[in-house]
Amino acid sequence: MGRQLHHNEFMLWKPGGVSDDIEDRRGSGGGFPGMRLGGGLGIGGFLVLLVLSFVFDRNLFTLFTGDAAPSPAARSGPVSNEAASTEVQFVSFVLDDLQSTWQNLLGARYRRAKLVLFRDYIDSACGQGASATGPFYCPGDEKIYLDLGFFDDLKDRFGAPGEFAQAYVIAHEIGHHVQKVLGIEGKVRRLRENNPGDANPLSVRLELQADCFAGVWGKSTSQRSIIDQSDVAAGLRAAAAIGDDRLQKMSTGHVRPESFTHGSSQQRVEWFQNGLNSGDLSACDTFNAGR
Repeated sequence: MGRQLHHNEFMLWKPGGVSDDIEDRRGSGGGFPGMRLGGGLGIGGFLVLLVLSFVFDRNLFTLFTGDAAPSPAARSGPVSNEAASTEVQFVSFVLDDLQSTWQNLLGARYRRAKLVLFRDYIDSACGQGASATGPFYCPGDEKIYLDLGFFDDLKDRFGAPGEFAQAYVIAHEIGHHVQKVLGIEGKVRRLRENNPGDANPLSVRLELQADCFAGVWGKSTSQRSIIDQSDVAAGLRAAAAIGDDRLQKMSTGHVRPESFTHGSSQQRVEWFQNGLNSGDLSACDTFNAGR
């Protein structure tokens, strides 16, 4: 039975244990401290690089647009008692629902991604990951890496509370996996390598498409009455909260559009809403859209 709660921070979902696609490495001690070298930057890493770019008057984001050499992924340890928590069951529900939706949309082309729970630091095929860099998808091993503490940051630091705001974050990362499955990620990576000057605009279009793909899933949940209008509002707040312009303003007090890697708050909201309104992948062609 789902949790029919009148509080507008909650979706209607069914607790059901831990997904087979979750690897719980929270008790296995990840890697040593270091910044992730590939697969896209999380919010924390974005802020760090933004500050350093200002200090050195150089666009340091270009150092992180290529893929790092794969490194062996840490072996998944046994699921801890903590994995039975409501929060992990919620992540499991969202992950399984996302993957079922994309399997229905893409058929046999879709292959399931894994979601790795970690604390502090983690090894991935894209290099070292850290909690401070936020959730990220690594195309090298087709896994999403998530420290659950990020959800507290989303609510407390970025003003985006609510379960659907959390679900939007996971849906965005699965959106990157869909890009990998469809071959979009590989094409963009090659374009970046061949045209380094276009790396940031290409990154923005890739991120906005992942937002739109998250909205496509959101449309499905709305049709199945898992979310209502208050949940939609929470998702839109989350998209707006992590726009490049807002994060830059919070970090430095200045906005530099030429350094955007994820898109402005307005762009992220618009593309998420495109997917949410249409439920159709064809509405998510950010690469042929105007600037």
